[in-house]
Amino acid sequence: MRELFKQLNINLTDKQLNQFERYFEVLIEWNDKINLTAITERREVYIKHFLDSLFTVKAIDFSNQSICDIGSGAGFPGIPLKIIYPDLQLTIVDATNKRIKFLDLLCSELGIEVNNVHARAEEYIKKNRESFDVVFARAVARLNILSELCIPFVKFKGYFIAWKGTNSEEITEGNTAIEVLGGKVKEVIKYELPEMMGDRVLIKIQKIKNTNHKYPRLFGQIKKMPL
Repeated sequence: MRELFKQLNINLTDKQLNQFERYFEVLIEWNDKINLTAITERREVYIKHFLDSLFTVKAIDFSNQSICDIGSGAGFPGIPLKIIYPDLQLTIVDATNKRIKFLDLLCSELGIEVNNVHARAEEYIKKNRESFDVVFARAVARLNILSELCIPFVKFKGYFIAWKGTNSEEITEGNTAIEVLGGKVKEVIKYELPEMMGDRVLIKIQKIKNTNHKYPRLFGQIKKMPL
């Protein structure tokens, strides 16, 4: 599988290759218990989850960065990045306790240190506002919803990175929320996964002013009345 990563100029060590293989094994073992992913074929997992997570190297320099992965689920994109950059200060926040238990076990199996937190984003923000250099979301929610959950965690001049399909209307729809929350779209990075496994977009949003403390609202309010 090493050849997949070389297109990003990532040359996996034997240790990293073994970590990704163990990641795949644990993911499949646990998937029957808690439904972590619909993608279970080995090469698809490597491309659509592992490699896709690492395309963020096109957007961010990860040296000495504090990272928060919101709604990470099975650990994407945070865990693949932690394997490649062991010195990352990574926090994963997920509202489902079963997923956090999976991530705790996974990190133990991989021999990596990650702060896995069982909490809703709008709860965790209370003591962690504007605490991270980079915040990720690879979730399926609309960009205007993700922005309210994520941008408040970003330090001034830090970045929020969102994974999306190629729907330009969603980016336009999210602009109002991004601006209200203190962000600005700096770059939209389009890329194709290998073997015709899909087109993707990374939306790179910089925090250019502090977020008003009334955000984020409760998730029910965000969903009912998006910015």
